[in-house]
Amino acid sequence: MSIVLCAVVEIPDGGTRGFVLPQARLFAVRSGDNVSVYLNRCPHLGIPLQWQEHGFLDNGNAFIRCATHGARFEKHSGLCIQGPCRGESLWQITATINAGNVEIDENELPLKTELRL
Repeated sequence: MSIVLCAVVEIPDGGTRGFVLPQARLFAVRSGDNVSVYLNRCPHLGIPLQWQEHGFLDNGNAFIRCATHGARFEKHSGLCIQGPCRGESLWQITATINAGNVEIDENELPLKTELRL
């Protein structure tokens, strides 16, 4: 089953937007027509990444940054390149653009048992 997160234009180009679903917290990163969606969960501590509402990027908007310990992740792969979880990746959810909306498949969301620390 598809879930519509938002219209693509609701995510700033080069920016991010967070989402709270009943099943999980997610965030999207947009670069032009490309949107990457991730579980809002640091692989190191299992905590949310953002430093303020919809704020998931570092000061230069070059990398996703964990607000707790400063780990940096590539925006389009989710790979941690700096910090205690280096080499690990964020949980990526396949995003599709349909009629101008960002959609995900509910079946790609983690089960609650998969989120235990």
